[in-house]
Amino acid sequence: MIPKKSHYLTVEDYTVSNKKFDLLYNETLEMLVTFPQPKAEELAGYYESDDYISHTDSKKSVTDKLYQIVKKIALASKLKRINSFKTANKNLLDVGCGTGDFLLTCKNDGWKVTGVEPNTKARISAENKLSGEPASEIYSEINQLKNESQFDIITLWHVLEHVPNLDIYIEALKSRLKPNGTLIVAVPNFKSYDANYYKQFWAAYDVPRHLWHFSKKSIQGLFAKQEMSVVKISPMIFDSFYVSLLSENYKNGKSNFLKAFYIGLASNLKAMRSEEYSSLIYIIKNTTY
Repeated sequence: MIPKKSHYLTVEDYTVSNKKFDLLYNETLEMLVTFPQPKAEELAGYYESDDYISHTDSKKSVTDKLYQIVKKIALASKLKRINSFKTANKNLLDVGCGTGDFLLTCKNDGWKVTGVEPNTKARISAENKLSGEPASEIYSEINQLKNESQFDIITLWHVLEHVPNLDIYIEALKSRLKPNGTLIVAVPNFKSYDANYYKQFWAAYDVPRHLWHFSKKSIQGLFAKQEMSVVKISPMIFDSFYVSLLSENYKNGKSNFLKAFYIGLASNLKAMRSEEYSSLIYIIKNTTY
């Protein structure tokens, strides 16, 4: 059965091309799909921007500096989260590792770390940070890793929305996770208050780099296909503030810090009841283990 899709929004690429893309609503999965999606050979060009901060360590603008401050807090929180899981060998794979800060944080805490990062500039930066003993490997594609299950924890921090061929990619993730391992997936939530408030200006749509836009139902459904289950969902509290700051700039052509703080706070407060936070972290396990 072909999933029913209807037009949801038309959104502009504010980072690189200024082209417009449609968001189509997949009723079956409760998920939005970017249309048209760039061809594989075209997609890399949409990441070639100094404003794409996850591929740089930029501290030029006030927004950049705020991002770096929040990133330090987030790194400590992420480390605490993975340390809460009992693992045999502390083997970690971070998919979409960017410039390698999370991997370095984990490595300094005794984890054996491996990364995947398609962007050449970001990958080189990560390799430089992680040079030295013990050796850490950074691959450009997940298919370059061995097929057998080997990792206690696999993390994707705002990465799943970028990957084409979702079902195939999720299958590849599962094949590299130990049977009792833990998969951690963080993605934006288009059902949040800040998404509904900013609509086509919501920065977390980030078309066409974000190919998919998830709800809780869609994440649960996609992983259920691979006999995996969401066992816990947690909020990313800071995301609503940062996304609102970028959204204000897209909407009004300038950064309105007070308005962004107000909308970010309102989003979190409303989510305390609805549980629809700006971004959500999903803890996912094999159901067959």
